[in-house]
Amino acid sequence: MMIAFFQTLFVFGHRPWKVADPKTKDHMGVGAFNLIRRRVYDAIGGYQALRFEVLDDMKLGKIVKNASYAQRNVYGADLISLRWAHGAMGMVNNLTKNFFAIMSFQWWRALISAFALAFLNLMPFLGIWLAHGWERLPYAVAIASIFAIYVGMSWESDIPAYYFVLHPVGAALFVYIMLRSMVLTLARGGVVWRGTFYSLDELRRGMV
Repeated sequence: MMIAFFQTLFVFGHRPWKVADPKTKDHMGVGAFNLIRRRVYDAIGGYQALRFEVLDDMKLGKIVKNASYAQRNVYGADLISLRWAHGAMGMVNNLTKNFFAIMSFQWWRALISAFALAFLNLMPFLGIWLAHGWERLPYAVAIASIFAIYVGMSWESDIPAYYFVLHPVGAALFVYIMLRSMVLTLARGGVVWRGTFYSLDELRRGMV
């Protein structure tokens, strides 16, 4: 359920089909596996610019693309796999360090994004019951569109289309992750990852 919702955000947020187009700024990076030529890695300065970057996997792709090197992304389900998290709450904990960073550590962007996530992904399922007559039509169209996304994902991944019925639950949990990430990062004054504390000031300075 959580992977399915995350995949919809990832695909529409980063347009992987545009990564190979040198005319776009779309880039890609996945923590599980990135393959890069040594000469390119040396040319971009290695990991120097990414030392304090929370989203280092994605930002590695950004640096490569900005340096005008070719970039591709492929499905590798039959080549590599890993256990990213144990259960829904394991994924909540893993993504807590990331979501506020995705918002460039700006609280107003995090609040707007949380509202947008809730509005776009929960309102159709509420509106279809609360609206009357023809007022239900736009909500029905939205729900049909979300279902079509799940059908499309089922063609390219192991996520079955019937996970669509859990979409509102996944949406609610991702809104929670966004708010949790913002609150914990601001309260702590930084991010704790694998036992190391990184202050918010140095993380903001180190953003790519």
